[in-house]
Amino acid sequence: MQGVFSRKRIACIPLGEVPARIINLKLTKESGKPQKSIVMGSQLVYNSCWIRRQEKRLSRGEVITLDNTKTRIILAAMKAVRQYGLEGVRIQNVSELAGISSGAIYRHFDGKEQLLIECFTYVDKQAAAIFEHLKFNPLVMLTDPMGAVKGLWLPYFRFWTSHPDETVFYHRFRDSTFFPQYDRERDSTYFKTFAGMVRVFMVTFPSLRRMNQDLLWLHVLTSTVMYAKYVVEGTLPNSQETEDTVFQLLTTGLSGYLKPDDFPKTGQG
Repeated sequence: MQGVFSRKRIACIPLGEVPARIINLKLTKESGKPQKSIVMGSQLVYNSCWIRRQEKRLSRGEVITLDNTKTRIILAAMKAVRQYGLEGVRIQNVSELAGISSGAIYRHFDGKEQLLIECFTYVDKQAAAIFEHLKFNPLVMLTDPMGAVKGLWLPYFRFWTSHPDETVFYHRFRDSTFFPQYDRERDSTYFKTFAGMVRVFMVTFPSLRRMNQDLLWLHVLTSTVMYAKYVVEGTLPNSQETEDTVFQLLTTGLSGYLKPDDFPKTGQG
């Protein structure tokens, strides 16, 4: 079922968590604001943040057309990986969670391997998009370098803790035996904004260049997803204390590097 937002008709929006409900949005003549009503259905549900974004767009009179079949399959596949594991998941599991036939899945994907790769790309692009919307002031790095790092890190960590299926899938996919080869060949140019921020850090703090770069980003980014997985699995509480502690653990090793190089000595006076 395709969903369409329109000012002239009720918009059936497939949401994300379980195949149980559809939220209908419509504009009332009196207020011009979107109103919600819950009806039973067989669509997947997206997260509430996605719903709020669409409500705002609808209230501005925008028309949004969604062909969501492929997205439904991807969301169902990540949920299936969370339930059955990366190796154990089958197309039939995805079919049941998506509420569509296995044949429909094969019309969009060649098979399980391509589906899992596209799931990873889908989530990876969402994670990269976080940095597109952050305010980044390079001057803050000189006065409060750890504050500048946390300003970039915290939205990234919170993205993962608020997306359980994506987090568990992403962690398992990166930890798989075939990921290193895929990682060497994949296109990750959608991280260009984040890469630009990293270059600014490197210029400001040249000591960072002395670190093994693969180790640096495995430590910061991959470990962030690992700790987020502990949160969504209930091992760690989803709290301010957890955020502060994880950030402290991740950055303690960086603190010695986040210093501008000393000016060279000009001689003995």
